[in-house]
Amino acid sequence: MFARDGYTTIFVTIIFAIIVSGIARYLEPHWTAYIIYTAMVLLVGFILFFFRDPDREITTGDNLVISPADGNVVQIKEVQEDRYIKGPAKQISIFLSPLDVHVNRVPVNGKLEYLEYEPGIFLVAYDHRASELNERADFGVKHPSGTKVFFRQITGFLARRIVYHIEEGDNLEAGERFGMMKFGSRMDILVPVEVEVNVSEGEKAVAGQTILATINA
Repeated sequence: MFARDGYTTIFVTIIFAIIVSGIARYLEPHWTAYIIYTAMVLLVGFILFFFRDPDREITTGDNLVISPADGNVVQIKEVQEDRYIKGPAKQISIFLSPLDVHVNRVPVNGKLEYLEYEPGIFLVAYDHRASELNERADFGVKHPSGTKVFFRQITGFLARRIVYHIEEGDNLEAGERFGMMKFGSRMDILVPVEVEVNVSEGEKAVAGQTILATINA
């Protein structure tokens, strides 16, 4: 029901809300306590909502690249990718608002050949400069066909922590959970130019279900 990476935050928030509410009962005038109670309930409710981790019926297909994140497709463009694909690529960028599910899923079957964490700044995630300037974690997966797929967790103005539970050498299955980004963020997925992109800017993507691209192998 809830992401394991959110357990500590959920626990701390509930304890904080209990303490604040306990203090509020002694405030004068008494009606101020009800305002604080309401605020604490809303805070706990938001945290529980944010760290939700719904089960998904994963879209399957050997040659599919599926969305690793919930959110809106804000950009599709051709770029030069020199870290893993090492050549021209198509980039699909997904913006996650604080209301989206932030659990991330592997976008493609294959072996994780590249992993690199990069410190950075905290531009708002819908700023396209965030792909190169913000704190991020980069992943490169080699599909069984030999096609390389590169994807990137990117922090936003609110998202100040990236979490992932995969390591170089792991064999990954499309749709499996691998981490999350906390409180608003961005996910970039890059594929070689010959790979067919199946989404358009403005579309809503659902992690583990939306087909972003098809590998013509």
